[in-house]
Amino acid sequence: MNSECRTESGLVPVILAGGSGTRLWPLSRQLSPKQFLKFNSDYSLFQQAVMRSHMLTDEQPVIVCHEEHRFLVAEQLREIQQPAHILLEPEGRNTAPAVTLAALYLMQAGYPATVMMLVMSADHLIADAEQFHHAVRRILPWAEGGKIGIFGISPRAAETGFGYIRAGAQTVADEVFTVTEFTEKPDVVTAQRYVSSGHYYWNSGIFLLAAGLYIDNVKQYQPDILQACRSALAELRSDLDFIRVNAAAFISGPSVSLDYAVLEPASAAGDRLLMTPLATDWHDLGSWASLWEASSKDEHGNAMLNTAGSADMNTLLKKTRGCFIAGGKRLITTLGLHNTVVVDTDDALLIADRSEVQDIRGIVAELQASGRSEYQLHRTVSRPWGQYELLDTGPHHIIKRIRVNPGARLSLQRHRHRAEHWVVVAGAATVTNGGVISVLGENESTYIPAGCLHSLENAGENLLEIIEIQTGDYLSEDDIERLDDEYGRR
Repeated sequence: MNSECRTESGLVPVILAGGSGTRLWPLSRQLSPKQFLKFNSDYSLFQQAVMRSHMLTDEQPVIVCHEEHRFLVAEQLREIQQPAHILLEPEGRNTAPAVTLAALYLMQAGYPATVMMLVMSADHLIADAEQFHHAVRRILPWAEGGKIGIFGISPRAAETGFGYIRAGAQTVADEVFTVTEFTEKPDVVTAQRYVSSGHYYWNSGIFLLAAGLYIDNVKQYQPDILQACRSALAELRSDLDFIRVNAAAFISGPSVSLDYAVLEPASAAGDRLLMTPLATDWHDLGSWASLWEASSKDEHGNAMLNTAGSADMNTLLKKTRGCFIAGGKRLITTLGLHNTVVVDTDDALLIADRSEVQDIRGIVAELQASGRSEYQLHRTVSRPWGQYELLDTGPHHIIKRIRVNPGARLSLQRHRHRAEHWVVVAGAATVTNGGVISVLGENESTYIPAGCLHSLENAGENLLEIIEIQTGDYLSEDDIERLDDEYGRR
């Protein structure tokens, strides 16, 4: 990016990376949600958001994420070589508490109340980063002057899932408008009226305002949120690369979106809000239908997502129109499908009418209620030390392929109910088994009885791969007692 596109110092990106992305199941899972996935790109949505903001400012971003996703965030930041402040939410409480935490943290860290926060979601797709930068620079002087800058999208349909901004007839500058009304998620009749009038924009969920101004608004409209976040930050502590707050204090506050908490009442109070259009394709990837809309399509209106990362999709589509097909490892064939979503993963297959995909969260809720793991995990699961892949399960056994990165080590732990048998497939494993430390090479193995303290380390320069066979009457992941863990897990 050219240097003239940068802002002055004092603009801090605040990237909201929470959320579970249930409507993009089965690709998005609770422990690997949509913002960390790569949709036909070398970079995840989260990484794209970070890189977009980095082109505007040299200030480190503040990332607000759920503590369950902290290692995903840290690893994806490492991949793009971007340092950041990573604030952990002990529980998702919607966007108003998340931004309040970020604003208070910045001021507590020594930033002035006038520091500009560019608040954005980690799961937006923005086609033209240059247009995004131009929009930020257009409205920045007004935000520095004490206004709340918001970014509007020309509506493509009468969607009820977005907030609507009515642009006033008065302009304060070229392409910067007063806001006469802000309505969050109207009913369909109202949304149709808004779109037909030609005076309304969708709310993109991107905001530019001073940290102190935001805190003043929260104090006025949502004092309970402010009190909970202040109490939470009073016991702030560092944990590796992460910043933890007091969980009980944070959870004690209400769960409210920033739109309801601040924007709606602020718009009714007068001229606090200004809006500038975001003149590029913008998509809130909240469902398979929205992802289909945002994707390039073949001559029959079919969009495809390669989840395997290879060059070509492994598909054969016949008499198929207006469909979204996601997969990669297996051949997917269709015949006579119209307006259908097909998503193939290692352990789950979704086939749905494109008009019904908003209800996928109900499927996820049923999976969770019935105790199935597919709502939460893929067969391949990332860990801070590498990953494991679930190969086979039975009533009394689980077989995994475990890959440990060079220099990484699993925690010192024990299991009360299961035994484990490890076979080294590639690399060299430094194994702690009871009081004995040994190095195992390829085709060598060890047996770890239930209750025995053990650990696994890759002290070499190459990837370590082992096959782990768990046996016992109780094989749940909660049968792990960690006695020493360099990643701070309990």
